[in-house]
Amino acid sequence: MDIRDFESLSETVRNLIREAVEIRKMAYCPYSNFAVGAALLTEVDAKVYTGCNIENAAMTPCICAERVAIPKAVSDGYLKFKSLAVVAHQKDSFTAPCGVCRQTLSEFRGSDGDIEIYISKPTMDKVLCTKLSQLLPFAFISYKVDSIAEK
Repeated sequence: MDIRDFESLSETVRNLIREAVEIRKMAYCPYSNFAVGAALLTEVDAKVYTGCNIENAAMTPCICAERVAIPKAVSDGYLKFKSLAVVAHQKDSFTAPCGVCRQTLSEFRGSDGDIEIYISKPTMDKVLCTKLSQLLPFAFISYKVDSIAEK
């Protein structure tokens, strides 16, 4: 996990962050006024899917930006993701995906078993670069009965 200058990142990652910045403008957040944008890069075809947070007065039905982007990609047949950019604004810190989003992302890890995560503010000056495995080191996983060695 490290913090890098936006300009030092690859063009692919910079474009992913730009997409997250743009979709963040569509966030529906009248209760918290905390807009979040996410852009997800598929492993196959390098397609980008975006999402923004959507709030609800009842609070429970609120949905995070990451969990808006994921079903859009899955519904188009993409099940493995290479990278995710998350953009929000907190004065003194970066906004990482919440626990539910982290666990949801773990279902769709790339072939290398991980997802690169880039966390930025809308100013796109500094970017926190990490991986899902660093944010969720003990993800809940399911084991099929036939994959467990019998005693």
